[in-house]
Amino acid sequence: MTSVAPSTVVHTRAPGKINVFLAVGDLQDDGYHELATAYQAVSLYEDVRARDSDEFTVRFTSTTAGIDLSGVPVDDTNLAIRAAKLLAKAAGYRGGVELSIDKNVPVAGGMGGGSADAAATLLACDTLWNTGLSRDELQRLGAQLGADVPFALMGGTAIGTGRGDELSPALAQGTFQWVLALADFGLSTPAVYSELDQHRLRHQADISPVVRSPRVDSAVLQALRAGDPARLADVMYNDLQAPALHLEPGLAAVLELGEQNGALAGMVSGSGPTVAFLAPDLDAALELQLALGATKLEVVRATGPVHGARLIAD
Repeated sequence: MTSVAPSTVVHTRAPGKINVFLAVGDLQDDGYHELATAYQAVSLYEDVRARDSDEFTVRFTSTTAGIDLSGVPVDDTNLAIRAAKLLAKAAGYRGGVELSIDKNVPVAGGMGGGSADAAATLLACDTLWNTGLSRDELQRLGAQLGADVPFALMGGTAIGTGRGDELSPALAQGTFQWVLALADFGLSTPAVYSELDQHRLRHQADISPVVRSPRVDSAVLQALRAGDPARLADVMYNDLQAPALHLEPGLAAVLELGEQNGALAGMVSGSGPTVAFLAPDLDAALELQLALGATKLEVVRATGPVHGARLIAD
């Protein structure tokens, strides 16, 4: 990495993500699940600015309507602070960092905003402190923080297995148009997974046995490779959608509204509550954005795939 002067502010940017396919394996003895997911990085970004400090601190701002920062921690539980401290320990760095983060990915919205914060912080601190770690080494550190952090570093389109952090790049042609309906509340990822386990117990007589290690449907890879939104819409899938809808039934009306206004398909993003709609093209995405906005929903438009965490020249 490039060496920087002590007074320099390092600016990095990392994207949010949509899981265009997410299959969750059976609950394991350690309380975790194996996943099979197709990630796509989208053009909602977390911007991190880092400068040297004796301590580790973070503050947040947002330029996106509908982003509620009131519940975002600024203590040692914050993922960006944890990322900075992890890197400092790994590199033997004895100082701290002052982080300023502009959030544009929904908070607790199922789009990996906290993971993007961590990924951008790892890259920013690596540059600021001149620790010289490779991208692979940063990804290994990121995997200690959360399953989505390595993908926020990688970006693009990828298949995630294991707990989602074992990544394989996937080819995706063209640009996919997304319209995202933001909720004015968050959903706890552990709570959604717990509800999934309970949902499966309640309906075990009616559903197929759950496998331990799921796989991404090959039709998803073919649709991404072809750059065909209609084909992708037919195979989008999320095991966490049913439990998210059970916890927040009002999301069903949002899904129906989007599909009535031109979306090829709608899906709860990750563990929710953000709802992601895939549009056939830019014109349809703009029309859908207007239609949903007219109902007083907070709506943003994004495209994918985009690059992973990177340095920004201010």
